[in-house]
Amino acid sequence: MSCVPSDNLLELGLVSKSFGATPILHDVSLSVRRGEFMTLLGPSGCGKTTTLRIIAGFESPDAGRVKLDGVDVTDQPPYERDVHTVFQHYALFPHLDVAGNIAFGMRMDKVPEAEIRRRIPEALAMVKLSGYETRRVGSLSGGQMQRVALARAIAGRPAVLLLDEPLGALDLKLRKEMQLELKNLQKKIGLAFVYVTHDQEEAMTMSDRIAVFNQGRIEQLGTPGEIYESPRTSFVADFIGGANIFTAKVLPGAAGRAHLILEDEHELDVPLDAHETLPAPGGRVKVAIRPERVKVFYKDELPLDSLRFDAVLQDSIFLGDGCQIYLRMFKKDPERLTVALAGGDRYAVHDDLGVPVIAAVQPEDVYILESDGA
Repeated sequence: MSCVPSDNLLELGLVSKSFGATPILHDVSLSVRRGEFMTLLGPSGCGKTTTLRIIAGFESPDAGRVKLDGVDVTDQPPYERDVHTVFQHYALFPHLDVAGNIAFGMRMDKVPEAEIRRRIPEALAMVKLSGYETRRVGSLSGGQMQRVALARAIAGRPAVLLLDEPLGALDLKLRKEMQLELKNLQKKIGLAFVYVTHDQEEAMTMSDRIAVFNQGRIEQLGTPGEIYESPRTSFVADFIGGANIFTAKVLPGAAGRAHLILEDEHELDVPLDAHETLPAPGGRVKVAIRPERVKVFYKDELPLDSLRFDAVLQDSIFLGDGCQIYLRMFKKDPERLTVALAGGDRYAVHDDLGVPVIAAVQPEDVYILESDGA
């Protein structure tokens, strides 16, 4: 009987971890496919770096298992695992030149010297540092040092490359350039990357899939498009891209539709996606509306196919390529609706503040989130 290899190269099953009395991870399960760029995304302290360290073998889980290419490596030390880690602060040896840094790990793995000499220029070419073999690392810029760290990891030919906020120490312009280069490099060499970051834009730019962590659990796992367009929880909706999140009471309605009253003031009827569920009528749910999905009109421009809410222009922030405005949409204070507008929109000007307007949203742009429990 022939054995067909699994598409999953790395698997975590029900991994839990505490430090002392403080729980860090709660039953985390995750699979990483061959050649996939998987990002672990979340705020500081959510457990993403601990997850990476458990994969690398630097930490041992209190419960659960780690498998690499079908083999249980939970109890293996780091040097026996076919993974390499790239850290935020490079971890380069200042007394070695670039070639020496790249060769170090391979020599520890007893790779033949002829093979090491072949791999060094190959790895440097991949990170666009050809000819840098004899340069001292102290003479390199931050971006160049990060590339050397990547070249060292790539040269070792690991099954999985682990990256712990590797671009965090770079300035904004260089970080954005490196994001694209790193993504292109990953596709070129075909390695599975597991990438840790707290930067939502970075995750959306680079990832095939994103695992959104919150308080030691994965709240949602999916492609950048799935997570942005179909958030499952209030945390995911707000952490990825920002969202207006409100409470809605469920009213009796038709199958496949959600008939709701928003903040006990505005009634609306929206379609339900396959993954969305509602409590019984009388229950409450959280709903989300992305700022860029809200359109603003004067009353004589009223759109006929949208959900419409009376509102008042409350505040405006100029952002260069656009603006962000705030509408008072409910009688309650301080509830308000955030709207993102392209540059040049007349509602961005401060002279319009206090003017009554209509906020309009397409029904399909209202996301049903978790039950409120109220």
